[in-house]
Amino acid sequence: MKNFLKISLFLCTTLTFPAYAVDLPDTVRQALKRAGIPESAVGIYVREVGADQPLVSVNADVPMNPASVMKMVTTYAGLEMLGPTYKWRTEVYANGNLVNGTLQGDLVIKGYGDPSLNLENFWLLLRQVRQTGLKDISGDLVLDDSYFNLPASDPGAFDGKRFNTYNVAPEALLVNYRTSTLRLFPELQRGGIRVVAEPDGQFLNVQNNLKLTQKKCGGGGVRVSIRENVPQPGHVTVGLEGEYSSDCGPTAYYLSLHENTAYMHQLFSALWKELGGTFTGTVRRGAAPKGLHALSVYESPPLAEVIRGINKFSNNVAAKQVFLSLGETQSKGRGYVSPDIAFAGVRHWLGSKGMNFPELVMENGSGLSRKERISARHLNDLLAAAYFSPTMPEFMASLAVVGLDGTARKRLKRSAVAKKAHIKTGTLKNVSAIAGYVLNGKKRRYAVAFMVNHPNSGGARTAMDALMEWLYVKT
Repeated sequence: MKNFLKISLFLCTTLTFPAYAVDLPDTVRQALKRAGIPESAVGIYVREVGADQPLVSVNADVPMNPASVMKMVTTYAGLEMLGPTYKWRTEVYANGNLVNGTLQGDLVIKGYGDPSLNLENFWLLLRQVRQTGLKDISGDLVLDDSYFNLPASDPGAFDGKRFNTYNVAPEALLVNYRTSTLRLFPELQRGGIRVVAEPDGQFLNVQNNLKLTQKKCGGGGVRVSIRENVPQPGHVTVGLEGEYSSDCGPTAYYLSLHENTAYMHQLFSALWKELGGTFTGTVRRGAAPKGLHALSVYESPPLAEVIRGINKFSNNVAAKQVFLSLGETQSKGRGYVSPDIAFAGVRHWLGSKGMNFPELVMENGSGLSRKERISARHLNDLLAAAYFSPTMPEFMASLAVVGLDGTARKRLKRSAVAKKAHIKTGTLKNVSAIAGYVLNGKKRRYAVAFMVNHPNSGGARTAMDALMEWLYVKT
């Protein structure tokens, strides 16, 4: 009788929790075949959260480029290393006497890598400064970005598109991602297109040669040309040529045109004037004076809020800023952080959790890299750890919900899996990836890591969606 009970218990346990990895589901295999993607170019690891053994494992230990899925490593590390309530400081100093609302000296702004210092938040920072009583600045605006120790870099090195906003390099004092916005407004009565630049100023010249048409939207095309140091050094001229249909309505182009001092000169001058202040000086880099008390300190929204924009909408620049901030735990009084210090911090944190990822390579933590690597198994290990972490609610809430929002809003909208999966997507040339969690029809939750490194990776989406649908009906 005892032996019978032992055998019965063994069989039940084996049937309920298989201790082996099944082969690829046929729907996934066929989708890969149709896309011309060999299984040798795929890394997959799937297991139920809390289980020891995988449900699917294909090339699980091969280091692969994860594209933007690497942001999951950066953001989860941030939640645990810095904490979900972590806030970045931006300090403002009056380097001179403040008399009757006039600063007889320079205004200094020191940044510590705030990834959320967009146009609205920078306006709030300046409004906070105005509330101290400061109105007129007789000296210069000094930008202290020394907290990030970064090597010189070419913003176009990744793909040759140096003016695209996703290629903006991280900076300790980065405002609005250094983005210039050109807004196009068709005006039928005038028969032309009005162009509004933001920020507008002495360093930007827009040559509007667009012709308004009434063709169907998409029938024409706008050509954008960018000339640096025209009409003089430090200036940028943007030319707009071609046709624009009134049927398209208002639209906007987002570009990174200036280095930081020129950009801040235009933005600060405009916003400070709107707030009722005066400023006629120059903008330059420099150091905040030691021993001086801050006139004002602005704090960012908490990290848990910031990472929602990073993971749901794949914000590369913000991810780079967060990655560098991870070096804070390893800076050891240096007064600065660097990519190497940040990566050392991540490795130390992983080790403290008993996770050893020898193949892991993090260049900037955003996945916008040809160097970054992780295996499907270790990416899945990270997901498993995150699920049982105290910061799991914040981490999962930052991921895109399939069929509902973020970069996954158009996926599987009519499938039973819609709204049942939280994932991060990743796409580069020759790279496609997803990772996250799928809750199936039996209320079992699976951690999924699926990466493809192949010239035909653009066709991998169907296979990835097929895997999520297979998991939904899995018993």
